[in-house]
Amino acid sequence: MDAAGRRPGARRPGPTRAARSLVPLALTAATLLLGACSGSDDEGEGVSVLDLEPGACVLAQAEVTTEVESLTTVPCDVAHQQEVYAKVPYTAPDGTVGDFPGDATLLTFADGACAEAFEGYVGVDYRDSTLYFTYLLPSARGWDQGPDRDVLCLITTTGSTLTSSVKGSAT
Repeated sequence: MDAAGRRPGARRPGPTRAARSLVPLALTAATLLLGACSGSDDEGEGVSVLDLEPGACVLAQAEVTTEVESLTTVPCDVAHQQEVYAKVPYTAPDGTVGDFPGDATLLTFADGACAEAFEGYVGVDYRDSTLYFTYLLPSARGWDQGPDRDVLCLITTTGSTLTSSVKGSAT
């Protein structure tokens, strides 16, 4: 493990900026597809990132986009690579929200908040799990234009496919 307590070679995929403004997003054909575990449509439907909640499952995106406005949801029993496991509102160390805190501050907050929430959802500490995590962060534009203050934590794999929710799986 490194000084941050991470397994060697276990670098998480980088975070994706979540733009939650009304600016249209040109997504590539292989965009990130999220899915609600209770959904009934295997093809999925578009959901605003502001409306995603823990329990939503995701197909991996082929290309990382810098800003994501909406994602496509699918049931968790459909093959997927990611699952939303926490939605954590950002608060500064002094307990305030205020102006956009900056990328570095949000990255530090997300690393800690998502690592802390992992065990409560999966049932095992991140460092002992076969799973990894990544997150969606508020963009400066989304922060300034609306209520975009949440970090969305997602469980992910190193390429393998999940066919059910990982909630309580202790994997």
